[in-house]
Amino acid sequence: MSWKQILKQNFTQINELADYLQLTEEQRLRLLQRPKFVLNLPRRLADKIVKGTLDDPILRQFVPLVDERVETAGFIQDPVCDGTFRKDKKILHKYSKRALLVATSACAMHCRFCFRQNFPYETSPEVEGAIQYFREHTDLDEVIFSGGDPLSLPDATLDRYLGAFNEMSHLKRIRFHTRFPVGIPERIDAGFLSVLNKCRKQVYFILHCNHPKELDADVVSALRQIAQLGVVLLNQSVLLKGVNDDEKVQLALSEALVNAGIIPYYLHALDPVHGTAHFHVPDSRALELVQHVQQNSSGYAVPRFVREEPGKPSKTYLM
Repeated sequence: MSWKQILKQNFTQINELADYLQLTEEQRLRLLQRPKFVLNLPRRLADKIVKGTLDDPILRQFVPLVDERVETAGFIQDPVCDGTFRKDKKILHKYSKRALLVATSACAMHCRFCFRQNFPYETSPEVEGAIQYFREHTDLDEVIFSGGDPLSLPDATLDRYLGAFNEMSHLKRIRFHTRFPVGIPERIDAGFLSVLNKCRKQVYFILHCNHPKELDADVVSALRQIAQLGVVLLNQSVLLKGVNDDEKVQLALSEALVNAGIIPYYLHALDPVHGTAHFHVPDSRALELVQHVQQNSSGYAVPRFVREEPGKPSKTYLM
C-alpha cells in the first residue's frame, strides 16, 4: 500500500477513535467533539495507544480533550509571531542567512500543541514565487522546508524545489522539518529517496519525536535509508506535561534516538498557543530533566533546552 493510501486511513472522527481505544462513557466526556483544529491521527500511532485510558503519552499528543477550552492568560493564537516575519506567501524570514519555506498546510498528523495551528496558509500549489525569493536573496545559505509537513508534498513538487535550489550557488544546505516518518514511515519510499539523492546540497533531516513509543523498527529502518544518502539526522522534541516530563522517558528517548543514529538536537519549551496550557512544564523542571540525561548518557545524547522568542536573532538557550 502506498503512503498516500495509508494517509487516507487516518482517524479523523473522534467517536470512531473512541470506539477503537475502548474508552468508557466517562472518559468520552473528556473528548472535545468539535475542535477547531481537527483530529488527524495515523493508525500506526493509534495502534500504540494503550486501550481504555486517557493517560497514554501518544493519546495526549494527538487526541483533542476538553482541556483545550480552558482560557489561560498568555496563551495566544500566534505566540511565535509568524505573521510578522512573512515575506512572501510561503516564506518566513526570521533569522540571518536562512529562511523557512512553508511548503504546505498538510500534515500526516495533527499535534494538539502545534504552534502553527492558526496559521493562514497559502494553499496554492504554485512554487515559483518561493523559488524566486531564494533566487533573489543571495545572502541566504540555507533553506528550511517546513509546513505543515513538507513530506506531504508529492515527489514531483519536492523535485521541482530541490532542482531549482541545486542551481543556486549561494545556497549550501537544505533542511527538512518533518514528523511524517513517525506516523507513516512508508513515505520514505524509492521515489522520495531518488529525489533526495539528486540534491547536490548538504541535507539535514530534522525529525520531530517526543516519546520513545513513537520509534519502532519500521521508523528507524526508513530513517536509516535517508542517512545512507549522506543526510544528517537530528531530532527536536517539545516538552509536554503528561507526555515526556519524566526522567526515565527523556533518557529513554535520547538513547533510542542515538542508538538509531539520530542526534537529539532541541528540547523545546512549549510555545504558548491558545488551548495548550495543560501541556505546560516549568523551566526549572525542564532543566532537571536535561541534567538527568546529561548525567546518565553521552554528551551527544543531551538535547539543548530552548525557547523561541519573537524578534530574537536565534532560539534562546535555557540551559
